[in-house]
Amino acid sequence: MASREFLKILQSARLGDVSAQQNLASAYLTGAFKTPIQPANALIWLEKSYFSIQNQQVSKLSSSDTEISNFDNPSSEVLEILKKISAVPLELTFNSPAFAFGWKSFWSLAKANIDASYEAQWQLAELLLHPNKKDLQAELSAWLVRQDSDGDDFPSLQKMAKEFLLNLANSETVFTTNAKELLITLQPKDEALSSLWNAWVSEKNEAALMQAAELGLTAAKLTLGLKLAQFTGTDSDAKASIEPRGKSNASLKKAAYWLELAAKDGDRDAWFALGEIYRRPQFSGYNATESDRCFDRAADLGHMQAQFRRGANLWRKREKVEEKVRGLQASYWIWQAHQQGVPEAKELLGKILENVSNPKKNDWYELAAFAEQALDHHAEYKLDHEWILLCHRLIIANQFNLSKAELLLCDVGQLQHEHCVVVDIRHELPKILPRLIQIDTTQQRRSLLAAGKAFAGSEADQEGNLRQRRYRFDRVTEWLKATFSQDQALA
Repeated sequence: MASREFLKILQSARLGDVSAQQNLASAYLTGAFKTPIQPANALIWLEKSYFSIQNQQVSKLSSSDTEISNFDNPSSEVLEILKKISAVPLELTFNSPAFAFGWKSFWSLAKANIDASYEAQWQLAELLLHPNKKDLQAELSAWLVRQDSDGDDFPSLQKMAKEFLLNLANSETVFTTNAKELLITLQPKDEALSSLWNAWVSEKNEAALMQAAELGLTAAKLTLGLKLAQFTGTDSDAKASIEPRGKSNASLKKAAYWLELAAKDGDRDAWFALGEIYRRPQFSGYNATESDRCFDRAADLGHMQAQFRRGANLWRKREKVEEKVRGLQASYWIWQAHQQGVPEAKELLGKILENVSNPKKNDWYELAAFAEQALDHHAEYKLDHEWILLCHRLIIANQFNLSKAELLLCDVGQLQHEHCVVVDIRHELPKILPRLIQIDTTQQRRSLLAAGKAFAGSEADQEGNLRQRRYRFDRVTEWLKATFSQDQALA
């Protein structure tokens, strides 16, 4: 059932409120207000919002030299919508009423010189080029024919998408790694290269492997480098590691040469193997610092053993590592390895992060339940904003088993990291050490998201000092018990 807050936003959006239309689209993208995630509906409301703003700008034209903002020179309002549009999974909106608008917007975004361009370029490249999307590409090609437009045909669009992909692979963006991986997936580039690789796979033809590597096939470069170093196993194998089979007889210099070429293509196994080679005492280029750099690069690219190794090293050196909260960096990389199934990661993660995944056992459970009821009917009870914020604090405190001091003093907007919450109240109580608590459940993430939105528009000093917060805490908790414990008893 849709929440009351969602229905209010929906009503305002239907009346033409641009801000409400964007908030509604955001809810359909993120699942806020317990809304089902529906990218097609999000795109529909973004389309309405986009044209509403364009119409407003038309009505404000006062002279002939005034221009409506477009994709090449967008106003701040239009830019905000463009960023939201680029976050919509375009392929999931295919055959929806707003797909034509989304398709046109993504191409305009991809060609524009704004922050949202990279995400648009990546989505178009993946949609038009990825080998696993052949069926969707065929449907899209037929759809373009039905549009009967003067635009480019499907092969031309694929050519432009390939240019986007190369641009992303050669730049430093959050999509660079994905772009390099897709380029590797698109290899072999021709039948000759494919036949050379097949000759190696089926017949173990070493001459064919060498030729394929020389012609630029990333998989061949990696395989040749591992073979020369006498390593076996990759990140995708059962052991998820690269283990040495031989020692001094390996041609480590030649191996490093081919692995460096594969690493430049973005292959994470190549980076990990290079890290191993630089740690080998018989390698003339032995360099522990370079080895760590290679392992870190492999971790950045998602190599699970490299991630665990990086996290374990950071945890071992935690006394020397400069960071605001000790163990935060280590826990992140160990958590990443744990997510990919590294067995050793679970035990080490348990030493760094607290686990409080059962809120029913926490001291704040009853008050948090009352606070949720109050927030669901805050308009009815006419709650002040400070009371609403304190209700969110109670819910957060229950989800993560916070102390009363932590409940009152934690910076809610800074709590959440990707894998954990950081509870740090040293700004008020210097002797209380920070806590790292693992985020385990969907409900924990939802409570953090809801609280983050509530606190987003608040002033830093709005809740007052510690004395004022304690006083408000007593009033709010008394009211919650008096109001909802009686309702619970009647129920």
